[in-house]
Formats: sequence, C-alpha cells, structure tokens
Amino acid sequence: MSKASIIGAYNTEFGVFVKKDPATGLMTDTKTYYDLLVEAGRGAITDADVAPEDIDAVYVGSCSPASFLNQEHVAPLAAEIHPSLRFKPMTRTECACASSTVALYDAIYAVEAGRCSNVLVIGVEKMNLLPTPQMTHVLACCSHWPSEGSRGMSFPMLFAEYAKGYQAKHKIGDEDFEKMLFTVGALGYKNGAENPLAHAKKGPVTVEALKALCQPDERGKSKNMMIAKPLRLHDCSLVSDGAAALVVTSTERARKHRKPAAEIAGIGHSVERLPIGVRPNMHELQAGKDAARKAYKEAGITAKDVDFAEVHDCFTINQILSTEALGLSQDGRAGYDYMEGRFTREDKVAVNLSGGLKSKGHPVGATGASMHALVYKQLVGEPIGVKARKADVGVAFNVGGSAVTNCVTVMRRLN
Repeated sequence: MSKASIIGAYNTEFGVFVKKDPATGLMTDTKTYYDLLVEAGRGAITDADVAPEDIDAVYVGSCSPASFLNQEHVAPLAAEIHPSLRFKPMTRTECACASSTVALYDAIYAVEAGRCSNVLVIGVEKMNLLPTPQMTHVLACCSHWPSEGSRGMSFPMLFAEYAKGYQAKHKIGDEDFEKMLFTVGALGYKNGAENPLAHAKKGPVTVEALKALCQPDERGKSKNMMIAKPLRLHDCSLVSDGAAALVVTSTERARKHRKPAAEIAGIGHSVERLPIGVRPNMHELQAGKDAARKAYKEAGITAKDVDFAEVHDCFTINQILSTEALGLSQDGRAGYDYMEGRFTREDKVAVNLSGGLKSKGHPVGATGASMHALVYKQLVGEPIGVKARKADVGVAFNVGGSAVTNCVTVMRRLN
C-alpha cells in the first residue's frame, strides 16, 4: 500500500481575536472563524506549491462551531479559499480536541485508497466570542454529559482525576508532584517564547516563577490559583482562536514534487470509553499507549527512534502521561525525567518545541492540524520557533476529550 505524505502546511497565529466592551461585555470579532479558515487553507496550498484546481477534496476539523459562533455546516466554507474548489467534496469531522487529526486521517485514507490525489485538511476554532462560563459549558459537552458535564465536572476537574490517580499510583509526594507539573509548564513557556505564532509569547519560564505566582496578592488573589486540585491556572492550556492546514498527497507523488515532504509513516487511532467512571484506571493513557503501539508498528520504529514530539498538553499532567504513553519515559518516571532536564531542545528527544498547547495555544478544532504542521515544518528544515537538534523522525500525539480519542502519528523526513 502506498503511503501518504504532507507536502505543505500553514499555521495562523493563535490568540484572542476579539475585542470586549468593558461596559457591556459585548464581544466583537477582529479575525473571524471564516477569516481563519480561509487564511490557513490558502496558506497551505501556497506552501505546497500546488494549483487549487488540483485539490480533489477538503476535510475540515472543527469541534463545536455551532456552540461557539452559531455556525454549523462549516466544511463548505472552504469553497471561499479559491473558486476552483467549488464543486469539490468537503466534509467536516468532529472528535473534540482531536477533530482535525481525524480530518487528516480521513484524508490519508482517501489518498491511500487512490480516490484522491491531493487533499486539503483544515483545522479551525473560534473560542473567545463566548464568556468563560459559556465556553466552559461548550467544552463540557465533549465529556460524558450524563455523568460528568451535567454534574458540573469541567475538563480541569476530569484531568485532575488523572493527576490524583497518577500521584497515588506512583506514590509521589505533594512537593515533588507540584514541582513536576511546574517544570512541564515552565518548559512550555520557555519554548513558546520563541514561537512567533504562539498565543502566550511571554510567561513564567522557571519553577520558582510559577511557585511565586501561587502567593496571594494584597487582595488575596493568586495569579496561579488552584482550579481543580492539584491543577492550578498555569497547569491549564489556553483558550485560543486559530487555524492550521495541511496538503496531503501520496508518497509516490511527493517524491516527484518540487517541495520537500514528510511521509506519514504510521498512524494509531485508539478510542477510550467516554465516561471516566467506567475506565480500569486513571493513572495512565491506556488508549494512548495502544495508539502509539499501532503507529510505531506501522512505521517500523520504536520509541528510541523518535527525535522530537508534539504532545497534547491540555494540562501539564497530560504531558507527563503522554510522554510515558509514547514510551519516551518509563511509567511513573516522566515527571522525574522532566525535573532532571530531559526533553528540552538539547535532549536526544525534545518535547513540545512549539511551546505546546500550554503556550502555543489550544483552539480545540485546530490543534491536531497545528501539531502536524509543526512536525512537518521541523522535518523539512523550516521550523516555526525552536529548532529540533535532530529532525528525521517526529511524532504528533493529539488527544480528544478526557483522553478519549487518542491519535499518534509518526512522520519521517522524505527528501
């Protein structure tokens, strides 16, 4: 079976693209969902150096546009990218925060089946038009509503259950565990500071700075308040607006293309049961490990072959869990490895050189496409931000919901 490759990618800037009237609380768009989708799609086609008329299909990943901005049926918006895309098949995929990785996988299937030659994949989300309570409700709809969302369980609370389960399983003291989480958060901010597209271009880049922010000010308020114990504000990813896009073709065509390419050497798509209450444990990403196993087997590699990874740090605990799921650390050891200085830009395998969701930002429907765009750019020698020490094999690990949809992609530099 011929594999698929990425021959072009584009990432918009991530951020808060709204203005809020302080008197009325009214939100005004400064860069719309429609703007972001079109910018990313056009950018990827240009980067791939293909003619728009040669795009055979479009897949758009978006988590909840109807709730965020009252727009369903979003895939046809891609027709606004170029007149030549009119009459092309366009499909939206939804898998919470993994929506656009699933869009990419559908594009891969179309290419590998021979049905399409070139496919455009777009991930996009506009989250900041809603006040925080409404935005939190929209995201809670990606949990198991009867047992979680309807009972007031937010995503910080769901991942706090993983944090508590992990800490108890591996018998980690409170002080060490806090330091582990702060180390991961600080690394994200440090890398994100060099990413020109990142939502948070400034942030506390040391454990000490994050710890200092926990202290209450004269009004009794903390800048690193507890959100869902043991997770604090700076353990949580950002609420972002943004888009990213990719152009996928067959590896055979990619080898003949004028542009450098990255082959999608292996994928693993594994789904966990939706309610956390029915899972066997809450101290590891069991479906994530299964996805990694599948992706590595298809690519013919082991964890030792990975040069860098973009992992889904929606919360700092999930970066630790993801690092172990990918086999980059032994179970129970990732937090200690981070504290010992592993996974930095100088390490044999670097994690989240982009700054991750913690610093780069997390427009949920765009995140998967963005992770793949960033891995692609590293592999072809055009890194966005921090450059990997070695970039022959890169991995993207995107998660949807409370570690429910797990997508691991192995990518290899092609030419």
